[in-house]
Order: sequence, then structure tokens, then C-alpha cells
Amino acid sequence: MSVFKEKSFADRLSTSNNAKRAMLEKFRAQPKLDDPAVRERLAAQVALAKAREARIAERKAEREAERLAHEAEVARLAEEKAVQEAEERRAEGDRAIAMLAEQKAARDSRYAARKARQK
Repeated sequence: MSVFKEKSFADRLSTSNNAKRAMLEKFRAQPKLDDPAVRERLAAQVALAKAREARIAERKAEREAERLAHEAEVARLAEEKAVQEAEERRAEGDRAIAMLAEQKAARDSRYAARKARQK
């Protein structure tokens, strides 16, 4: 069996410094902002962002148009319903007037028949 060897403080310190140095070298190795590849990538990102914003605005406009069309349809249906109800009320009123006229005619004929029997 191997015995576990505990690292000393100096070993841990050098490992930490090596890791920091490796991260710094990795950071320094990255291309700078004035690099043509970086500029091209940033331009592509800007173009994608503008295209995304345009699609979002288009979808928002479509939703707004659909909402307005729906509201117009609801208003049209409500207007048709109001017209139909008014027509039904008018027809019901005409039927009531006709029924009253028939009742009056029947009453008048009964009255006239009674008058004729009395003479």
C-alpha cells in the first residue's frame, strides 16, 4: 500500500501560482478587440440582435393586428345581436298590437251581436 503524502504549504503555494499564471496566459492569448476575427464576430452578433428585434417587433405587430381584428369581430357580433334583438322586440310589439286589435274586433262583434239581440 502506498502512503498518502500530504502536500506542504510550499507545494500548495506553487500549485496556486502555476494555476494563476496559466489563467493569465490563457487570458493574454485571447484575441484583442481590434482583431478582424473579433470584429467580424461582434458584427455578426449585432446583426443577429437586430434581426431578433425585428422578428419580435413583427410578432408584436401581428398579435396587435389579431387583437384588433378580434375586437372588431366581437363588436360586429354585438351589433348584429343588438339589431336582431331590436328586430325581435319590434316583431313582438307588432304581434301584441295585432292581438289587441283582434281582441278588440272580437269584443266589438260580441257587443254588436248583443245590441242586435236587444232590438
